[in-house]
Amino acid sequence: MWTIKETYINEEIRGTEFRVISGDGEQLGIMSRDEALRLAEEKDLDLVCIAPNANPPVCKILDYGKYSYEIQKKAKEAKKKQRSMQMKEIRLSTFIEDHDIQVKAKTGGKFLADGDKLKVTIRFRGRERDYTARGYEVMEKFAEAVSDVADIEKKPKLEGRNMIMFLAPKSGR
Repeated sequence: MWTIKETYINEEIRGTEFRVISGDGEQLGIMSRDEALRLAEEKDLDLVCIAPNANPPVCKILDYGKYSYEIQKKAKEAKKKQRSMQMKEIRLSTFIEDHDIQVKAKTGGKFLADGDKLKVTIRFRGRERDYTARGYEVMEKFAEAVSDVADIEKKPKLEGRNMIMFLAPKSGR
């Protein structure tokens, strides 16, 4: 359920003088709280304080139900358009074949095309640690395979048993 932060309506409004605006945006001037409430009641609408921190505070005469619905709609639309970038991971091995690199690169390309970042890792097990140079070659081949959709954010680096490289979607997309 969406909520409207600190919105005061009708009798909830505190203060003595307010700048009052009609529902269609026309300035009605500065008036007392009682006068503004009477005017809103005459039109069968609500007095809504839309800018309580202004000097004097700004109130608008409108249908509160419709106003809150519009705010909820805008908040929902903004949330829908918001996309958080995720980190996806692809694991490779030291002695992976070229075709397998191409298959993994295709999957990684899809992740990057969706706007996600990609973490590419190689885990060295046992005697594989002696072949770190081969790990760098594999990483290089992978980066080359996705070079049309990715930029290298962090070059391959050996961290303990793992070699890690970070790729980001190409900036010109």
